[in-house]
Amino acid sequence: MTDANTQTPTLTIGDKTHPIDSLSDLAKAQLANLQIVDAEIQRLQQQLGIAQVARETFLATLQTEFAKLG
Repeated sequence: MTDANTQTPTLTIGDKTHPIDSLSDLAKAQLANLQIVDAEIQRLQQQLGIAQVARETFLATLQTEFAKLG
């Protein structure tokens, strides 16, 4: 028995859409690689955001201490 609401996963590039199951093994591997790289980019962007906030905090503290010197 099949579920009528189940959709086959597809991949769209440009104006072409194909079921993922119809892709070659090489294409599936490249899709997996893209997903890994996208996740790493997202992780690095989050790390950069954390570093930028830390830098701003360090700078604000330095400016406060600098101001105490007169």
